[in-house]
Amino acid sequence: MYDFLIAPFVEFGFMQRALAGSLMLALGACPVGVFLMLRRMSLTGDAMAHAILPGAAAGFLLYGLQIVPMTIGGLIAGVIVALGAGAVSRFTVQREDASMAAFYLISLALGVLIVSLRGSSVDLMHVLFGTVLALNDDALTLIALISGLTLLTLAIFWRALVAECLDPLFLRSVSRLGTPVHFIFLGLVVLNLVGGFQALGTLLSVGLMMLPAAAARFWTARVEPMCALAFSFGAISCVAGLLVSYHASLPSGPAIILSAGAIYLASILFGTRGVFNTRLRRHRHRTA
Repeated sequence: MYDFLIAPFVEFGFMQRALAGSLMLALGACPVGVFLMLRRMSLTGDAMAHAILPGAAAGFLLYGLQIVPMTIGGLIAGVIVALGAGAVSRFTVQREDASMAAFYLISLALGVLIVSLRGSSVDLMHVLFGTVLALNDDALTLIALISGLTLLTLAIFWRALVAECLDPLFLRSVSRLGTPVHFIFLGLVVLNLVGGFQALGTLLSVGLMMLPAAAARFWTARVEPMCALAFSFGAISCVAGLLVSYHASLPSGPAIILSAGAIYLASILFGTRGVFNTRLRRHRHRTA
């Protein structure tokens, strides 16, 4: 048991850095995923994950696989896409989901094209799927800063964020925080996706954000326990995925996301608000 569960993290520095980076990423990203889900913006997170690609690819084209240029580029691209999609939905007849889909498709294609201009297929795989086992000190510092900023921002604007999830029109009618909180939250989404990009790549970073949050929804209806459960599920997914990837020689990023997917499927069936318990409550209600 020790050799299977603990030894990889004790004996190898790259496993320790991968575990630390993924856990810090889950600490910030999973609560953000809960609010995305409650706002019915889950697909927006997926779109934003693709939106950061051209900026990160531009940083790669100019400076290679260096964290700071790729991070700054990803942030700029994410902000441009978020503002552009919002402007299109506000000033035209097109809804925000359609404009976001259009922007993210353009961004994804543009980012892949930019990486292909200079890099090899290996570089493209790095950008799309990340290298959680190759996290260095700079990447860990970036992820730690993003997680800390996310938790601080959530603590400051917690009540406003919860109120906006329940009734955004009411919040805007009684407080001036409605619109600023919305954009602050979108900024948190972009930040955490950029942090996840360093470890899991563009295509998988949203998975650690959304799957644990979606799984937690089947266990509780309260926001605070849901965020705590989402982080717990995310942490379990990170540990399980890294262990599976180590022992089975599988890619670490997909292993982490598949572990989160397994928890999600189990929650659908066995959660307190899942299929089996819901049917049991209905059966008891009918026979009462």
